[in-house]
Amino acid sequence: MTSTETLFRDPDGGRDARPQYVLPLVVRIEKAAPPARTDALETAARAVLTLLSDERTTAPDGEWAEAVRDWEDARIRKVVRRARGAEWRRAGTLPGITVTGTDAEVRVFPPIPLDGWPKDLAKLQVSGTELADPEPPPAPAAGTPVLWLPPGLAMSAGKTMAQAGHGAQLAWWELSDAERDAWRANGFPLAVRTAAPAAWDGLLHSGLPVVRDAGFTEIAPGSVTVVSEHPALKRG
Repeated sequence: MTSTETLFRDPDGGRDARPQYVLPLVVRIEKAAPPARTDALETAARAVLTLLSDERTTAPDGEWAEAVRDWEDARIRKVVRRARGAEWRRAGTLPGITVTGTDAEVRVFPPIPLDGWPKDLAKLQVSGTELADPEPPPAPAAGTPVLWLPPGLAMSAGKTMAQAGHGAQLAWWELSDAERDAWRANGFPLAVRTAAPAAWDGLLHSGLPVVRDAGFTEIAPGSVTVVSEHPALKRG
């Protein structure tokens, strides 16, 4: 079982008729030392941003540019799988980028055809994986971009990692080139937090980017899973 989430960039039709791609993310989860949940969520979000901003993606003739364009033109799927030991080492030999958090490690790979998984990734799984925070994460520092999760909506670790990646990608699309450059130069600081119930309605109606789930796994279609709050998007 995998955690598959879909983000739409072209909601007006045609996306299903195009070739379908998926963005693989692999989180390292060793039995003896799993990462904290929030650390894994934030690292997955930064991994997506790192790939989107990499010259192999952004340069017109970059080796990943065409695959990313094709992926963004169809259903923007992300699949999160887990690896440990030799599985993780094999995954690291495939083209991609490993991003580290406090303890978490996530490797992101350029988009691949939906039915074209490399064998060393195809056999990896995420089902049954639950991560926990040893203590509640602190409030984000002032000025930090925050990917807000809804209160009261239960999602597995893999699903939430994919959703955090979607939220980061929506914010990235909304930023100007200068704002993107500044975020990247600072190492993509961000936080993933669950919103307080009293604040959630305000976030939903703030005009900030919102991720709505396609409803393929775990939760109902149309459920809001992330609100992406970046200081540069509060333009009044």
